[in-house]
Amino acid sequence: MDLARWIAAGLLAVVALTGGVSKVFVPREKLAAARGGEWTADARTGFVKSLGGLELLAALGLVLPAATGIAPVLVPVTAVCWVLLMVGAMITHVRHGSAGFAVLNLGYLTVAAFVAWAGFAA
Repeated sequence: MDLARWIAAGLLAVVALTGGVSKVFVPREKLAAARGGEWTADARTGFVKSLGGLELLAALGLVLPAATGIAPVLVPVTAVCWVLLMVGAMITHVRHGSAGFAVLNLGYLTVAAFVAWAGFAA
């Protein structure tokens, strides 16, 4: 179970890192032109960058606390926050006609729920 939790948390951390880097460092106009990023056309640049910053923090929070042994309870707490973020992402993608991305977010939500459940149960 511990190995499965590490793998799931690592997968989510890579997803969060990738999303965070793109939102923080790629111009909003370029994101809006990309498939799945259409929603950024309706969002303010500061909001998109803030969301990216939160994703970067999530990437750290999913791995570092358990890896260092410092406050490992932050891993499942971060996973719960990721679940909430994915609910918002699913709503946003459905509103913008990207149901496929909403399904992808549902997959990430499921993995995050597993990480949270396994972390709190440990």
